[in-house]
Amino acid sequence: MNTTDARSGGGATARLGTFDMKVEVIVIPVSDMDRANEFYGRLGWRQDVTPPGVSQFTPPGSWCSVQFGPILTSAEPGSATGYVIVSDIVAARNALVGAGVEVEEFTHLSPDGLVSGLDPERRSYFSRSSFRDPDGNTWLLQEITSRLPGRVDASTTAIGSVSDVAALLRRAATAHGEHEKRTGEADANWPDWYAAYIVAEQTGTELPT
Repeated sequence: MNTTDARSGGGATARLGTFDMKVEVIVIPVSDMDRANEFYGRLGWRQDVTPPGVSQFTPPGSWCSVQFGPILTSAEPGSATGYVIVSDIVAARNALVGAGVEVEEFTHLSPDGLVSGLDPERRSYFSRSSFRDPDGNTWLLQEITSRLPGRVDASTTAIGSVSDVAALLRRAATAHGEHEKRTGEADANWPDWYAAYIVAEQTGTELPT
């Protein structure tokens, strides 16, 4: 039986990949909702309005939320693992520690696997840390400043928070300073250069020079 697009009156066949399918919520298993509410609120994640028996929190800048509650899952509390992406892993870890969260020391990817410390070049995707909620659900911190090609659609690029905008502008300013050194003259068209740099960095395309 063919599946048709009801909005088109049955005249078109829907194909996977031709319409948006956005991950909205991830469910995690917890044993004590009050304790989990306190923990995720302490992280600075926004608590959203939900039906009774369900809690939902959204990290700053995230398009995906986290839900928990006894009616949502029968999975073992503490069995979930997720990634939290940050643009400055040092600042993020310091903030979490300041909020009373136990955070693992930094590691980074190397030819020998994960090794101790930050990536020496602070390359995107390489530096990591992690923390756990009171039940043991694990959140892996990963520093990403520029995306791999094809990871983000250039036509829908979005920046989720003030801190990410500030970090992007600082990186663009540094790169633009190198651009002016190479050309030997001041660039009056710097706003357009910044814009091109930021979009290229976020979509993984070639950076302006």
